[in-house]
Amino acid sequence: MASDLVQISTRSPRTRIAIAIVVVVVFSIGWMAVRREFGSMVAEMTLPTDPAATELLASAKSLAPGDPMTYWLASGIERQSFSPESAKRSMILMEEAVKLSPYDYRWWIELGRASEQAGNAARSEAAFQHAVDLAPSYTIPRWQIGNFYIRKGDVEKAKPQLRLATVNNYKYRMQVFGLAWDYFDHDPNQVEALASDGPDVLVALTMFYAQRGQPADALRIWNRLNDEDKAKFPQISSVVVQGLYDKRAFPQALEFSRQLNIDADAHPEAVSNPGFERIVNSADKTYFGWQFPKQGKVDVTWDGAVKHSGSKSLRLNFKSFSAQELFTASQLVVVKPSKKYRLTFWARTENLRSAGPPQVDITNAIDDRLIVSSQPMPQGTNDWQQITVDFTAPENCDAISIRTTRVFCGDGCPLLGSLWYDDFELTAQ
Repeated sequence: MASDLVQISTRSPRTRIAIAIVVVVVFSIGWMAVRREFGSMVAEMTLPTDPAATELLASAKSLAPGDPMTYWLASGIERQSFSPESAKRSMILMEEAVKLSPYDYRWWIELGRASEQAGNAARSEAAFQHAVDLAPSYTIPRWQIGNFYIRKGDVEKAKPQLRLATVNNYKYRMQVFGLAWDYFDHDPNQVEALASDGPDVLVALTMFYAQRGQPADALRIWNRLNDEDKAKFPQISSVVVQGLYDKRAFPQALEFSRQLNIDADAHPEAVSNPGFERIVNSADKTYFGWQFPKQGKVDVTWDGAVKHSGSKSLRLNFKSFSAQELFTASQLVVVKPSKKYRLTFWARTENLRSAGPPQVDITNAIDDRLIVSSQPMPQGTNDWQQITVDFTAPENCDAISIRTTRVFCGDGCPLLGSLWYDDFELTAQ
């Protein structure tokens, strides 16, 4: 049976020479490819503003003289001079780059930028449009030509391009909104005219308005989403509610928080969990529920044995607390500016002793200024009694903070004993 293998003898001089030639050719081709790739990499990684850019360009050219990336770097270096002559040279260099790689939209964008700097608006527009034609579904060409039209003042041509730039890319979507916000003097209608359809875009626009301190617009756009789409973006909406809360846009933050089920039972002009029937864990996230910042020698517990009504009350136990400032059992409540309210609650004390007893402060959550303080909690041991606090929300106040503090009594003033709360109620007058 004949063998399928063909044996080639390497003893022949001709064979050895042929093998050597093949090795040299393969090595040469490989080396040239490596040189070109390395030269292109040097050009790509070098910023035109780099102090060593000129020297690195020379190295890149020696390794990859026909690579469009080297022309891009040379063009960028020329543009740093900001002179008419260098701008023209920059444009010519990018024209060479597009000749070397005519189907790469990136070089046409760079040609558009260089041409605009050189004062050749017609060439710039044509280059940007060609980049769009080469990559019609890409964001960057749309963004570039839209910006070009904005700089020319041709808003009607810019709008469809910028609107398409908001479709797929979050980064450029936010840049489009920012450009419109500044160009159209903070006009939400103009910003929204550039927003393409889709839940992703509406969520981004919600974020944009929240970051710009436009809580009403953020909430309005968010509510254009249906419940199913809202549920797809829990992290984004959490960021929005935190941002609104930090900016003290409390009415809108409350609505977001309710929709996220963070403060599902919180409502405007009402104390949440007023009778402490729902136990609040210190790890529970809340913006508009009871909060209890940790303070040494103050124990906060839910008491099922002592209550005014319902099944529980809140107990504060002071174990020789001596700090000047007390801040606990606090809650934010959304209210209406300039409106009159009455806060009532029930309090009970046991062996409460101090020259600076606890009291309830109501402050303006917008600027943290005190509006009114309740009477001090009764000292000694006292059965349940109702305490009433009347106040008017200031003109700039759309949320109040209800908090337990203490009457000032200087340094080293101990507070001992127990205080119970139950049945808070806020009513409009």
